[in-house]
Amino acid sequence: MSAFFAPETPVIVQGMTGRVGRAHTANMRAYGTNVVGGVSPNGTELDGLPIFRDCAAAVAATGAIASVLVVPPLSLLQAIEEALDGGIRFLVSVAEGMPVHDALKALAAVRAAGARWIGPSTPGMAIPGRVKLGFLPSVSLAPGSLGLMSKSGTLSYEVGYRLVQRGLGQSLWVGVGGDSVKGTRFADMVPVFEADPGTSAMVVIGEIGGSEEEELAEALLRYGARKPVYALIAGQTAREGVTMGHAGALVSGDTGTVATKTAALVGAGARVFTRIQDLVDAVAAAEKR
Repeated sequence: MSAFFAPETPVIVQGMTGRVGRAHTANMRAYGTNVVGGVSPNGTELDGLPIFRDCAAAVAATGAIASVLVVPPLSLLQAIEEALDGGIRFLVSVAEGMPVHDALKALAAVRAAGARWIGPSTPGMAIPGRVKLGFLPSVSLAPGSLGLMSKSGTLSYEVGYRLVQRGLGQSLWVGVGGDSVKGTRFADMVPVFEADPGTSAMVVIGEIGGSEEEELAEALLRYGARKPVYALIAGQTAREGVTMGHAGALVSGDTGTVATKTAALVGAGARVFTRIQDLVDAVAAAEKR
C-alpha cells in the first residue's frame, strides 16, 4: 500500500505536547510509525522528539510530509492551513466537531495544494503491521488482504476484531469519518483498492445519512471494480430527522436510508448487510474459499 502511504514516511504531530497528543504519539511510535517531531507553542523536546513552533520549521528540520493533527475542532482549520503552507501533503485530523464552514474551507485548501486529508472525526488510518496514524486499536489490526474503510470508528473496531479472530487482516484501513464534509470519502478509495495487488476485497462500514454510499456505488460502476465489496449499513431503526451520533448520520425524506443505500450498492455488485456478524461470516466464507 506504499502507493497510498509509504510506511517509512516521516510524520509530525501537531498538538503533541497536550495530554491526548502525548498519548497518541506514544501509541503510534510503539506501533512503528516514523514520528520525527511535533508542533506546539510549548516545549522544545518530548520523549526524545524535537518540538517546533510551526510546521514550516518542523518540515525544514525533519523532512516530514505527513501530520497527525491533535488539536481542538475550532483550531483545526488554522492548523490544516499551517500544515499545507509548511509543506505537509498527508494530513490526518482526529477531532470531532469541526464546523462545516471550516471543513469546506479546509477541503478547498487541501485540494488546491494537491494533498490528501483523512478526517475530520476519524480514528485514523493504518497499514497493519507497519504504520498507524491516529488511534486505531492494535487488537483490531493485522496484516492481510482486506481493504477496510469506515465512517464509524467503534463499528469498524468490532468488525476488524472479529475478522482478525477469523484469521483475516487488512491491507489498508482508512477511517473516513462520520462528518458530512470530509477530506477522503468512500468513492476516493475505490481506485486505490482496485489498483493494489495486495487487496483481495473491500469491506465498507457505512451508515444512514448523506449520499456517500450511493457515491461509492457510482464509483464502483465508473471504475469497473472487479474485487468483491462487502458493506454494512448501520442505523436501520433510526428515526427520520434525528442525528445518530455522527453529523452526517441523518435521514431526511427518502434519501440517506438503509433502503436507498442498499439498492445503490447492490446495483453496483456489492453484498450489503445490516448485522456485523452476517458481514463477518460472509467475508470469512468467501476469503477462505
